[in-house]
Amino acid sequence: MRLILLLLGSFWSFSCAGQLNFYRDVSPIIEKRCLHCHYEGGVAPFSLKDYQDVAKRAYFILHVINTGYMPPWYADRNFQSYRNEQYIAPEEVRVIREWIQSGMIKGVPSESRVIEKPELMKPDLTLSMTSPYQISGQSVEDYRFFVVPTGLKNDMFLSSIEFIPGNRQQTHHCRVMVDTTGDIRGIDGMSELDSRISQFQKIPLADEFLYGWVPGNARIVFPPGTGKKISKNADLILNMHYSPTSIPQSDQSKVNLYFAKSPVRREVKTLALRENDIVNQPFGIESEHISVFFMNYPITKDISLISVMPHMHLIGKSFIAYAITPADTQIPLIKIDNWDFNWQSSYQFKNLIHLPAGSRILVQATYDNTSENPENPNQPPKKIGYGWNSTDEMCNLIIYYLDYQPGDESLEY
Repeated sequence: MRLILLLLGSFWSFSCAGQLNFYRDVSPIIEKRCLHCHYEGGVAPFSLKDYQDVAKRAYFILHVINTGYMPPWYADRNFQSYRNEQYIAPEEVRVIREWIQSGMIKGVPSESRVIEKPELMKPDLTLSMTSPYQISGQSVEDYRFFVVPTGLKNDMFLSSIEFIPGNRQQTHHCRVMVDTTGDIRGIDGMSELDSRISQFQKIPLADEFLYGWVPGNARIVFPPGTGKKISKNADLILNMHYSPTSIPQSDQSKVNLYFAKSPVRREVKTLALRENDIVNQPFGIESEHISVFFMNYPITKDISLISVMPHMHLIGKSFIAYAITPADTQIPLIKIDNWDFNWQSSYQFKNLIHLPAGSRILVQATYDNTSENPENPNQPPKKIGYGWNSTDEMCNLIIYYLDYQPGDESLEY
């Protein structure tokens, strides 16, 4: 009898140990695949930080990962790999499914595990728009400038930047710029249609592109020893675009700044390829046409690429960019076969990519302005040209880079 009890006890212990539980089996998957967006104050609409957060949404989570809706990732992982890749492996889906089916056992937290990275999850400085902006209910596109003083007492370097929309439904995009003169403060709250805007646009900016947010673009983290510079007493200039709505709403967006904790030896810089860089001008897509546009941009000095961020609007169909070195070596940068206007991202390379002087960045962007495109804002289609409205089009490739130093290619972070 004693032997039977011992065997039963051993079997019971083995069975319990073999059952999936949250802290041992599921939490590591959530941490790796979800927490970069799903944390308190992050770009996602809810947190998945702890057991309660996940358990109450377990069946919803299973549905969106089964269908491939989450985590969202549109870049071709066979073309290039990125340090911020968002995907979930079939084995990880199986673990979550079986954990749910077995009763969502909680388990015991491991003291050795830290689910979040405090230095990334908690910003050093959060800067909000000085007051809520009232979005009209007149169903029009709305472009506004807002000035957000930083109040910084010293020059600082940023190791990471994050934009948090106050109104996720109506905020279409935001471009964050930096002014150090204080002379642009009068632009606060102005519409882009205001004739007085031109007087402010004549004042040179300290940084024309500190950061850009579009739906899906989460926080970016720069390599150690590098950072984006922001000067003392600088003002952030938010160039906001609000989508049309028939219901009056409000927005008070914010920017999270994460300061470098170790000495910064190199400054992160921005290269923006725009519509003027297209070689087969003019940039316009005729109705019932599929149009392809090309860029061939020269690199005049050795640089190390940190990330790329393509940008198109509703009729964007596909986007591919690569570099050709003077030795005729092709370097893949980004390939998106099925463009999704509603989910865009900065794609951060796993390792810095060295482009020697004399290289060229080649871009091919395809637009579908036919009646067969369900995303076409016009039915029947009409010619679409450049513009900031979501019903217009754009063609951009935004690049963060460093001046090259030997060894950049093997930099781990």
